[in-house]
Amino acid sequence: MKYYSTNQQVKNVSLQDAVVKGLAEDKGLFMPDVIKILPKEFFDNIENLSFQEIAYTVADAFFGEDIEAADLKRIVYETLNFDVPLLRVSGNIYSLELYHGPTLAFKDVGARFMSRLLGYFIKKENSGETVNVLVATSGDTGSAVANGFLGVEGIRVFVLYPKGLVSPIQECQFTTLGKNITAIEIDGTFDDCQRLVKTAFLDADLNAKMKLTSANSINVARFLPQAFYYFYAYAQLKKLGKAQDVVVSVPSGNFGNITAGLFGKRMGLPVKRFIAANNRNDIFCQYLETGEYNPRPSVATLANAMDVGDPSNYARVLDLYGHSYEAVKADIGGATYNDSQIAETLKTCYETTGYLLDPHGACGYRALQEGLQKGETGVFLETAHPAKFLETVEKIIGKKVEIPLPLQAFMKGTKQSVELSKEFADFKGFLLNF
Repeated sequence: MKYYSTNQQVKNVSLQDAVVKGLAEDKGLFMPDVIKILPKEFFDNIENLSFQEIAYTVADAFFGEDIEAADLKRIVYETLNFDVPLLRVSGNIYSLELYHGPTLAFKDVGARFMSRLLGYFIKKENSGETVNVLVATSGDTGSAVANGFLGVEGIRVFVLYPKGLVSPIQECQFTTLGKNITAIEIDGTFDDCQRLVKTAFLDADLNAKMKLTSANSINVARFLPQAFYYFYAYAQLKKLGKAQDVVVSVPSGNFGNITAGLFGKRMGLPVKRFIAANNRNDIFCQYLETGEYNPRPSVATLANAMDVGDPSNYARVLDLYGHSYEAVKADIGGATYNDSQIAETLKTCYETTGYLLDPHGACGYRALQEGLQKGETGVFLETAHPAKFLETVEKIIGKKVEIPLPLQAFMKGTKQSVELSKEFADFKGFLLNF
């Protein structure tokens, strides 16, 4: 399979180069030349397959031409050594909990898959050169990537995060690891962190000294595996006899997750439509309403992992739909909620159903409550365990939230981080002298 850039100046790139480079030389994001439609027989029998079997079929459609079957199967099965249950919340709305991986967030799957795929290519190349992974995080990406790549030979990870704008537990998950993980606390926003990472990829001095790649959803190996979830959700709904007129609501920040779902639909997954659920950072919702895309600085909200003012994967969404505004609107709706609405939704859901949402899942849940039509079945993606936002959630529901043992273990570690300004010159100097 060959890959091309969304900016159309780079084409015929191999999977290995797309993964190792992360970002194309023309600043675009890599897209596969072909999105394969999966056979009817797969969907006819999908409810009888395990999560791993479903994921391998999807992964093979993207990566099977470039990786030996046994190696790809090993990568998939090592990535998915946990289950993802589908839980009923109320009526015809279902929650797909994506937080049963090591860091209790949905990004574990993409990070674990990428770490193993990149490790596979490093071993195959056998150059002895260290690959430096740069990742910007607004919360869960950093912890998933840091833990997914922890101790992987030949790889060094730099996690950039906005000072004071991630939850304390999220921060513990990537600042206490040490080894090949370096946490960098940026005096700015997530957008500043993302800008630093993207600028680094295009800097001649850095690239002359270091082999750089990204583990954000701009990397094809990070976002494509997230398509696994959508096929698994459909399989569970089919078991329940609820697979008709499925609407999927996705809490959306950098838009990697919903883009993976859109790829799934293009592969034949029977999803009627998607809803991009936003917090106050509603740039995409504004685009759906006006047809104009106007990125702006992000603002801090209760749903901090979605505090993104210029979603990178918007470029992939446009490319997927041939830059047709009408085509995008036909498949994707938008919803946006402020902090008071998020808190109200979280509290009401808990009091009426006993189900505890996290602030991001609350956006997805409310979008279905308000936007689901008669006869439709709604699935929202519950992207992180509510305990990761402990103080926020406890304040909203007025009760203590039990902290899972994996999170407790992270909280016992000692913080190790480097503080930098949001100026690229400072970041560049740090990397050159590391």
